[in-house]
Amino acid sequence: MAKIQILPDHVANQIAAGEVIERPAAVVKELVENSIDAGASRINVEFRNGGKSYLLIEDDGHGMTRDDALLSLERHATSKIKDINDVMAIMSFGFRGEALPSIASVSRFTLRTKTKNDACGSETFVNAGKIVHQREYGMPTGTRIEVSHLFNSVPARRKFMKTDNTEAAHIIHLVRLYALAHPKIAFTLKENDRVLFKSPRHSNMKDRIADIWNKKLSQELIPVDVDESGLRLHGYVGKPGICRATRGELITLVNNRPVDSRTLSYAIIESFHTYIPKGKYPVAFLFLEINPKSVDVNVHPAKREIRFREEALVRQFAIQSLLKSLKEHTTNSLQAVRFPLENPESSPVFQKNSLPEPITRPTPAIRPVKQTLASSEPISKNTTITPEAPVIHSSRATVTPSPQKPLERQKDTERATPVSIAYSPKPDNSLDTAFIQELTPSKKRDWRYMGTLKDNRALFETPSGLLILNYKSAHERIWFERLQSTLSSQKTASQQLLIPQPIHFDALTGPIIEESLAFFNEIGFKLELFGRNFYRIEAIPDWLEPNAAEVFLRDLVALIKEKGLVPSKKGAFYEELSRMATAKAIRFDNKPSEQALISLIDELMRCENPLACPKGKPTFIELSHGDLDKRFQKGM
Repeated sequence: MAKIQILPDHVANQIAAGEVIERPAAVVKELVENSIDAGASRINVEFRNGGKSYLLIEDDGHGMTRDDALLSLERHATSKIKDINDVMAIMSFGFRGEALPSIASVSRFTLRTKTKNDACGSETFVNAGKIVHQREYGMPTGTRIEVSHLFNSVPARRKFMKTDNTEAAHIIHLVRLYALAHPKIAFTLKENDRVLFKSPRHSNMKDRIADIWNKKLSQELIPVDVDESGLRLHGYVGKPGICRATRGELITLVNNRPVDSRTLSYAIIESFHTYIPKGKYPVAFLFLEINPKSVDVNVHPAKREIRFREEALVRQFAIQSLLKSLKEHTTNSLQAVRFPLENPESSPVFQKNSLPEPITRPTPAIRPVKQTLASSEPISKNTTITPEAPVIHSSRATVTPSPQKPLERQKDTERATPVSIAYSPKPDNSLDTAFIQELTPSKKRDWRYMGTLKDNRALFETPSGLLILNYKSAHERIWFERLQSTLSSQKTASQQLLIPQPIHFDALTGPIIEESLAFFNEIGFKLELFGRNFYRIEAIPDWLEPNAAEVFLRDLVALIKEKGLVPSKKGAFYEELSRMATAKAIRFDNKPSEQALISLIDELMRCENPLACPKGKPTFIELSHGDLDKRFQKGM
């Protein structure tokens, strides 16, 4: 008996379904693409339980005859190509002839279709790859396909599917992409008989973006349309400064086909590297039109990956096109805010007589000190720190401050004092440097403040030599440990917003928010569901500014989504969260006073790790007398 056997057709189809149909969203993708290829002007998509139990795709395309409906269920049966040369210039979405037999082999599959020339349509029912019946069916011109009990004939595949919310999110995201790619086709999407979105036919893509994403996003986009050397790049990108924490809204389409192209993605990111912060991603909805012979879409059965014949040319064209559009937008924006005067001398602003006389006011002996970098405790009038810290003497002459009313002094302190957070870290006894030793109570030594340098640095003279403090890095370390201590204690205070802030997430991010609501409440946020994937921010942590709440929340969700960190792993998650929050929480003064720097050092030395900021950069460096002697070649 021969060991090698030819597999039955239904077994071969089930194996092929493993590549083509990996989840319910893949079924929707294949059937929507068939509807577009059929010339549909209206496509309806419905699903239940994340697409696991029921899927419906209906269109008003040209339909199929009774014989073509049967033939379409055979492997490698297609109307898109006839020979291998057609593959190299493919313009349709489907062409492999694997989708329908693969779907029918792992589900209960019902195909109803009718052409405009037929008096009556046909219904074909297939169960796990076996045709049960085919009969006449009355219906309008078009095709209606129902898929139920997906993967019932392959139970092992059902174990690998995610939750209903996750599978539904993938379906919603996919239908959005195809609706965006074809604004002249009306799309309707329903989940459990509830309409998620209904977008009529549009003449331009910006209206479709407003329908499917939101109107606010569509108003933050600038157009792109460049046509050169047989390549055309058109669509919309975010204005300078508009960015996201993930690639979720970086969408590229090649010949109206949604694709994952590293060439285009990297070109877009590189074009925006001076327009958005580092580590963020731009918003883009871009179409590339290219000769079909210059792109290979037959890389994978799912057809999401493509290859360009001349990738360097495509990448350079994309970068130049985007930079050109961004430069034009910047130039137009600057012209819009300028108001040149034909005759500046005629303006009352430039007339000498219109200028007010300078007012001479008595200068106080010294200005009140505002506590901008220190903790919430008031600063002493003298420059001596508490006994646990080094004694620092000022090199400046002692000046008696001018009298000030108690009420006015209290107001100045309130304005400059940052939000206080309970914080009492333990000192790290393992640090064994001469600088740290000077701070121990048994070795109180004098430091002398000498002034500030460029780039957030301050200079001190110590008994061991010179010390240069990066007060911005020091401030970040203090805030980092404050936030980490507060988050770990799960006692983060919240501040209620007077006007709740609305925030909308994409379909793939919405389930993450829903599953992590308890965690967000724990760290000080209060989110209220206000529709599918739409929330209102009712309260935020007390260390966060209200105008930074939306950006911080999106970054926090990206931390969960992209890096795979889960709130259940408290230690690692709180460390990453504190590091991210530090940049948003601190109120930093670029020109701190001497007293503020002294108090800052006092608090820095109480941190568990005062030597480095959360990013790993040193908070200070010390030049000992020995180092200075070597530099000046003393004793040589």
